[in-house]
Amino acid sequence: MTKDILASNFFELFDLPVAYDIDTGKMQQAYMALQKQVHPDRFASASDQEKRISMQQTSWINEAQTTLKDPVQRAAYMLKLKGLDINLHNETTMDAAFLMQQLEMRERLENIKKEADPLAALDKMAKDVKQSSSELMQGFARAYEEDRLDDAREYIRKLQFMQKAKNQINNLIADIEDELMG
Repeated sequence: MTKDILASNFFELFDLPVAYDIDTGKMQQAYMALQKQVHPDRFASASDQEKRISMQQTSWINEAQTTLKDPVQRAAYMLKLKGLDINLHNETTMDAAFLMQQLEMRERLENIKKEADPLAALDKMAKDVKQSSSELMQGFARAYEEDRLDDAREYIRKLQFMQKAKNQINNLIADIEDELMG
């Protein structure tokens, strides 16, 4: 094998530049090629040490793909590469206006089923969240490129809220559709 998989950062592993906007097609191709090389099935009759290394490499490749596919995890990983390790579970924004918008959205989501056309309302909210997320991602990319790491960190905090809102909206859509079908 030409590269030391376990010594590569996630971007190097997939031959990608360290950037927020990544070529997911190229990443997927590199992922498949690497998995083909190191998959434990290829080492079924190998020594215990070779099997263990294969498992470690497979795990590292899977973690890399999972991290780079997720916009929030990718952003946090990029900051980690710059020496700023953030704990996504303990990070929250202090932007009062943003937090108020999030509270209002959550309250509306709690009562969405009482609206005349909840699916239309959820569809509109999903589009708004997607637009806001896109703007936050662009902001993160700019801040990162300009080495404004505190600003980049704030974008990640807000992106986490958007990701949670997106998941909540998708779950509500599925619940309402299930109710309509059943």
